[in-house]
Amino acid sequence: MSAGADTPPADAPLRKIIHIDMDAFYASVEQRDHPELRGKPVAVGGSSLRGVVAAASYEARVFGVRSAMPSVTAKRLCPDLIFVKHRFDVYRAVSAQIRDIFADYTPLIEPLSLDEAYLDVTDYLASGQTATQVAREIRAMIRQTTGLTASAGVSYNKFLAKLASDQNKPDGLCVITPERGPEFVLTLPVGKFHGIGPATARKLNAMGIQTGADLRAQELDFLKRRFGKSGQYYWNISRGIDHRRVSPDRIRKSVGAENTYFTDLMTLDEAQQELAPLAEKVWRHVIRNELQGRTVTLKVKYADFQQVTRARTLGRAVQSEAELLAIACELTETVLPDPRGARLLGVTLSGFDHDEPYDDGQLDLFD
Repeated sequence: MSAGADTPPADAPLRKIIHIDMDAFYASVEQRDHPELRGKPVAVGGSSLRGVVAAASYEARVFGVRSAMPSVTAKRLCPDLIFVKHRFDVYRAVSAQIRDIFADYTPLIEPLSLDEAYLDVTDYLASGQTATQVAREIRAMIRQTTGLTASAGVSYNKFLAKLASDQNKPDGLCVITPERGPEFVLTLPVGKFHGIGPATARKLNAMGIQTGADLRAQELDFLKRRFGKSGQYYWNISRGIDHRRVSPDRIRKSVGAENTYFTDLMTLDEAQQELAPLAEKVWRHVIRNELQGRTVTLKVKYADFQQVTRARTLGRAVQSEAELLAIACELTETVLPDPRGARLLGVTLSGFDHDEPYDDGQLDLFD
């Protein structure tokens, strides 16, 4: 069975893609700038009862500490864990240095976040130069310029390049050649596949699909029925196929901000007051990037960690911060008050109508 419309032209060039992923980026920056933290388990984030780990050093990861983990859980796993406050201005400055290094090798750079990006070097290699050599040079330049380490994956498509960059972390390099690609994915758990999140992995596992080999054994029609248009992507990646291009002008699909609170918000009035700074942060980003969005989404996580979202889409773009806040407040009335209380609130604006270049600056709001 063929991949149908997803199959590129027979004469399409074999791409040379590099995925660069900084090693424990935020935590590594803190260890670089504070020598007393080197070699110790470090978590970037708040240590309070309602704090969340934004990043963990490799010394902390040995104990099971992970990003997005509640700080109390992280401290229980690693009693000697050292919490440091985030410095996103510094992380962004370092990220800009790294981006400048990338630009010396190719203009085709697709940032995924402050600490990782895809590079397509297919048409930008010097005579006799290989993508693997470029990846080595980039990692060396990052170390020389920033004092930090990066891992790299090199392959003929984005999916495999990202898989490769995870293989030899930290400070590693892995190359997946066209000959190895189709077989490389067979033994990997589907939960390791980029594009298959935890919820989908659980769904696949419940269907008896545990590995890439299990996924490859499924018929394309079956995957499409179960997973819609994502079914084609799953069918492809189980065979080491990924036709997505490295896109330097990725389109931002949403802008959001959220906060986890030290004490639960028990009343509607409390919650609506807390929405104001979130709306302000979102709108500041919208104005700076000249975006226009029509859909406002409210996110609420209750004290028992159950999460709900509510959204409203207008027939036009949201006109002001006040309107954004007003819609968010109205949405709050549909889910609060709740006897469990709210431990987290989030506000997102999406449904952008025009093709603004993707701005890789993140709204990293770990308050």
